Amino acid sequence: MQTGLTRRDFLAASAAVGASAALAGRLAAAPWQTTLKKSLIGKPTVETLTAWKEAGFHGIESNDRGAAPEAAAEARKTAEKLGMKIHAVLYGWANFNQADKVEGDVASVAASLRTCQAYGADALLLVPCRIGGKDMKMPEAWEFDIEFDEKTGHVRRVAQGDNAPFAAYIAAHNQAVDTSRAAVKRLIPTAEKCGVIIALENVWNNLWVKPAFFAHFVRSFDSPWVQAYFDIGNHVKYAPPQEWIKALGKLIVKCHVKDFKLNPDGHGGKFVHPRDGSIDWPAVRKCLDEVGYNGWMTIEDGGLSLPEFSQRLDKIIAGE
Repeated sequence: MQTGLTRRDFLAASAAVGASAALAGRLAAAPWQTTLKKSLIGKPTVETLTAWKEAGFHGIESNDRGAAPEAAAEARKTAEKLGMKIHAVLYGWANFNQADKVEGDVASVAASLRTCQAYGADALLLVPCRIGGKDMKMPEAWEFDIEFDEKTGHVRRVAQGDNAPFAAYIAAHNQAVDTSRAAVKRLIPTAEKCGVIIALENVWNNLWVKPAFFAHFVRSFDSPWVQAYFDIGNHVKYAPPQEWIKALGKLIVKCHVKDFKLNPDGHGGKFVHPRDGSIDWPAVRKCLDEVGYNGWMTIEDGGLSLPEFSQRLDKIIAGE
């Protein structure tokens, strides 16, 4: 019986081992199917863009929503020369639930969509409105148990038991749903013309505070020009980020990065720097991969050096 390898056998075996090693190397180097890019929020000046690029960031989310299109176009040229991308614009809060302000805010958002286009950005962060205040009784974050009408998006119940104490909150919520939907629908033609997505966020505005509820509101527009901006740290007090990511899924077009440290009893807490809080970042990275999120991870935080922020974001993107 022949016990030695022929030259042909040896070459075939070597090729197989080499292919396996190469595959293993690729898997070790890239365990994720999705690609995440690093960003911060600020005004896209040459000084800022240069410093951020040197620190390892790939782009910027502009907070200069009122820049004239001509100035935004110049900023885009500057960014492109440096190999950076202005990927989004932070508009922030609108007042779509206030009759005396909605017309002005619709016009303002439309102007920012045009600024966004001039920047070369593909999304505008918009919080439609906010409700609440010291005179409006609401459940505590851990008490919310929302039931809503799938057809209208109106709240039926916000907590277990007697909801009479929350009647004013429920009425304000339902009014905000209707007026926000009407205002955003008016903006869709401008968004489409500009090629810019209206990325809705519910940042501590006491609206759509549970994952399925917010996903239902965003999905109700049934438009590729209305999607979700998910802030990973903003919603920890209501539900773990993984639940939000799974509920929103393909609706997520942008992500903000910050952390939140819950109190020992899980009730309330405070914002902290990324990786210093209660968020399970490896689980978040896994969920983003599972829903197919390829996009920007924009730090919304301050107080650390650029290299430190960059290194922390590297670890988050690596799933650590």
